[in-house]
Amino acid sequence: MSIPNDRKYAQTHEWIRAEGDVMLVGISDPAQDQLGDLVFVGDVRVGAKLKAGDTAGVVESVKAASDIYAPVDGEVVAFNDELGDAPEKLNADPYGNWIFKLKPVNPDDIETLLDADGYQAVVDAS
Repeated sequence: MSIPNDRKYAQTHEWIRAEGDVMLVGISDPAQDQLGDLVFVGDVRVGAKLKAGDTAGVVESVKAASDIYAPVDGEVVAFNDELGDAPEKLNADPYGNWIFKLKPVNPDDIETLLDADGYQAVVDAS
């Protein structure tokens, strides 16, 4: 399973990558693999102001449902509507499909998250 080193990771399996003044947030390849075939991505509320660790939305598969957490403090500014119609896109390309965009309170907070090697260690330990 791939874990690109061009982004940061939360221990709860979200990835986050800066794009201008917002952050793209998705779920990692190990997370989508563990969930299995995704059938729903949503319940993301645009405009929600979240603290790191707050629930931002949900992904559901044929096996289970899992919350998606905000990796850093910020405001949800967009939801990827394409995933509402085709959640399986996350299975096919988890790093090419973001779930929501977050405008961070402090962009430097991303540095508190795991790099690819640190996240790989979390995956290996689970």
